[in-house]
Amino acid sequence: MKLVLVGPPGCGKGTQAVLIRDEFKIPQVSTGDILRGAVRDCTPLGIEADKYMSSGNLVPDELIINLMGERMKADDCQNGYILDGFPRTVAQAEALEKLLGETGQKLDAVVSIEVDDN
Repeated sequence: MKLVLVGPPGCGKGTQAVLIRDEFKIPQVSTGDILRGAVRDCTPLGIEADKYMSSGNLVPDELIINLMGERMKADDCQNGYILDGFPRTVAQAEALEKLLGETGQKLDAVVSIEVDDN
C-alpha cells in the first residue's frame, strides 16, 4: 500500500501515519525525519539541507525531492509506505508523480486530513 497523507500542520498526519504504519507494517516516510537523519548522518544532501535549516529558511523543493526519491527507493519501501509531509508544494507533487512513473509505482490513496481552524 502506498499512501500520501496531506493536511495542515498539527492536523494529525503523523498520528494517523503511526497507526497505519503499525497496522500494515509499512514505513512512515516523513520529510522532517529524513531531513533530521540526513543532517545527523552528515550526508551530502544533509549538509546542504542544514545550511538552510540552521539559518531558519525552508529547504528548497529540489533538495526535498532528492531526499524523498532516495528514501522511496529503499528496500523497506518496496512493499509500500506512507508519505507524511510530502508533497507540500505543487512542484513537489509534480516531482512525486515523476518519481512514481520512473519506478512504475502508483499511489493507492491520497488522504486529505481537514480540521477546523479553531
